[in-house]
Amino acid sequence: MIRKLFKILGKGILFLAALLLVGFGVLYMIYDEALPQGVPGEKADALALKMLKAINNDAYTQTQYLEWTFAKGSHRYKWDKANGEVDVEWDNYRVLLHLNAPLKSKVFEKETEVLGEDRKKRIDQAIDFFNNDSFWLVAPFKVFDAGTERSVVSLEDGSQALLITYSTGGSTPGDSYLWHIGPNGLPESFQMWVSIIPIGGLKATWDDWQIMESGAFLPTSNKLGPITLDMGEVRGYD
Repeated sequence: MIRKLFKILGKGILFLAALLLVGFGVLYMIYDEALPQGVPGEKADALALKMLKAINNDAYTQTQYLEWTFAKGSHRYKWDKANGEVDVEWDNYRVLLHLNAPLKSKVFEKETEVLGEDRKKRIDQAIDFFNNDSFWLVAPFKVFDAGTERSVVSLEDGSQALLITYSTGGSTPGDSYLWHIGPNGLPESFQMWVSIIPIGGLKATWDDWQIMESGAFLPTSNKLGPITLDMGEVRGYD
C-alpha cells in the first residue's frame, strides 16, 4: 500500500515538473528577446543626462540618508550615503555594513553580536540584499557609475531607449538594462537581461515617483509583471 502510494506521488511529481517545464518553455518563446545592439557615444550620454536631470540628480548627490524597505517590508535599510554605511535589518539580524570595508562591519542577532564564521556569512548576505534592493530604488542614478557602458537603441515606434550595461560592480556584473524614458526624461520602465533571470527582455515599470525631502525623485514601487515591488515609506534627506 505504501509502495503504491509513493508510486502515485512520484508520477504526480513528474507530471507537475513536466507541466512547469512546458509552461516555462511557452513563456520563454513568448517573452524572450535578444539583447539589442546600441550605439555608444555622445547621444547616449545626452539621453542619460536628460534622465538624470528629470529625477534631480543634483539633489540626489547631496542627499545623505536614504530609508526604505523591501521584500514586503522584511528587509529594512537606512543608508548613510555620505559615509558609505548602511544599517541593514532582516529577521533577527542587524548588520552595520561598511560598504568600502565590509570586514569592519558589525553583525547582531537580536541584541547579541555575532562572531566567527556566521559573521562573514551574514555580512555577505547583507551585501547581496543591499545590492539588489538598493538597485530597485536608485538604479536610474547609476548610469554613469564606474564600469557602465551607455548606448542608444532605436525602437520600432521611432523613439530611443538607453541601454546600460554594467561590466563591473554589484553582485552580478555583466547585466544589461534598457531604459524606456518618457518625453519629460522621467524613466518609465526598463527591460532586463540579467544572469539570474533566464528570460531576456522582461520589463519592469518604475512607478509612484515622489519628491523626497532632499528634492530627489525616488520611486515608491516597481512592477515586474504581476508582482509589485513595494519600497515601503521611502525617505531621502540630508
